[in-house]
Amino acid sequence: MLDTNGLPEGSTSRVDASDWCPVTAHAIPTRVVLLAGPSGSGKSSLAARTGLPVLRLDDFYKEGDDPTLPRVPASTDIDWDSPLSWDADAAVAAVVELCRTGRTAVPEYDIATSSRTGTSLFSIDRTPLFVAEGIFAADIVARCRELGVLADALCLRGRPSTTFRRRLARDLKEGRKSVPFLLRRGWRLMRAERGIVARQSALGAHPCGKEEALGRLAAAAAGRCVAAPKARV
Repeated sequence: MLDTNGLPEGSTSRVDASDWCPVTAHAIPTRVVLLAGPSGSGKSSLAARTGLPVLRLDDFYKEGDDPTLPRVPASTDIDWDSPLSWDADAAVAAVVELCRTGRTAVPEYDIATSSRTGTSLFSIDRTPLFVAEGIFAADIVARCRELGVLADALCLRGRPSTTFRRRLARDLKEGRKSVPFLLRRGWRLMRAERGIVARQSALGAHPCGKEEALGRLAAAAAGRCVAAPKARV
């Protein structure tokens, strides 16, 4: 749970107050913190620690029979780590509807079968802040900023080897894909992790560790916006 004085509970570190700005009277009542980062970086567990409502952006993956799905070069594998495997328009629409009405319909996605199994109503009951987390969250930073719903954008980063172990253990436990596929994907992502973080940072997500992320989330929850950097061009 976040301490709205600007710190995660039990933390002694602070966020630089010079990065904070007051919420204006004209702001949309509810705003979003976009939480990005490589697969396995700990986004879901960190989002759960905040006590805020959490929208799972990975539920907006395209289905496995979609002809627009990209492929891993020199392979028959679908590239589920490409933004082209994800429905960004639907994700943005859900974020905006949550900010404006407090509820939206979201797909229920089964990663093991690469299919949508249904739809459910997601409600945040007019909470002033919520988290939207997923590996493609950085890809919608600019659009959410332009639409006036962005509170902050973060990219979790850590050691690639630690991310590899955490991701593989999770995916094996949940039976997300076949073991050979998970090993190929894990090795590819470990080698690409620094580039993934750099790309998400360039899109406007602030790269940071978990404690700094919790501090910035606490600042946003307390009504102080920590300005997300603009995308670099």
